[in-house]
Amino acid sequence: MPKHTLTGNIAVHRKFPSRVLGNQRDVWVYLPPGYRRSFRRRYPVLYLHDGQNVFDAATSFAGVEWGVDETAQRLIRQKAIEPVIIVAVANTGEHRIHEYAPTPGVIEHKTRPKKRSKGLARVYGQFLLEELKPFIDRKYRTKREGEFTGLGGSSLGGLATLAIGVLFSDYFSRLIVMSPSVWWDDYSILRLLGYIGQKPALKIWLDMGTNEPDWQQVHELRDALLDRGWQPGIDLEYHEIPGADHSEGAWAARVEPALRFLFPPKL
Repeated sequence: MPKHTLTGNIAVHRKFPSRVLGNQRDVWVYLPPGYRRSFRRRYPVLYLHDGQNVFDAATSFAGVEWGVDETAQRLIRQKAIEPVIIVAVANTGEHRIHEYAPTPGVIEHKTRPKKRSKGLARVYGQFLLEELKPFIDRKYRTKREGEFTGLGGSSLGGLATLAIGVLFSDYFSRLIVMSPSVWWDDYSILRLLGYIGQKPALKIWLDMGTNEPDWQQVHELRDALLDRGWQPGIDLEYHEIPGADHSEGAWAARVEPALRFLFPPKL
């Protein structure tokens, strides 16, 4: 069994309840170096889905973690990124497909039963904004405004990140969208982008590995963002990673450049 490999100052809030979703989940909070010493300083916050996989191999899928704590700790000490509080929000297992999908739909498996989703990403976003974020803002010294708040995830979590970012753009401004499930519900994320009026002030990291199924679908998402006014290198950073597959290890390798893009050091 994998060992616990937590780095830095990480608090755990077990069974955090949600009234809007009617369930509970664990939440881990990484505090940056210097947090305990500077009692007046406030910090930007990054919320990450699939929190079991973010910090700890012992709780992660297939025993592989993203290593966000080690990466953030090193980059902050090197002054390569701004010190940031990172909140890892656990998924709820069988309900993950409901909470992360923006619209109802079905996942087809050749060898397993179909999985149907209720499409509750908007409600999950309400949980983040109405229940979890107020708790984090009360408990920790955060910069509460949307311009200092980020959201991130991979696969369905990447899809949820972009959907929630667009739907609640007043509250999030920095998105990590890794290997998003663009195919979901016949490209529903593209329809959502088509509905928005004025381009929201979202800075987006978007990526995909070339060994992922249907990896070229992300081209359509990138092009849709460009058509809506996002600018490469300014508020959109797009990467295709040769040979990368759809796995925790592949996403772990992209944490550093994503953090560097979204949380550059203050000059």
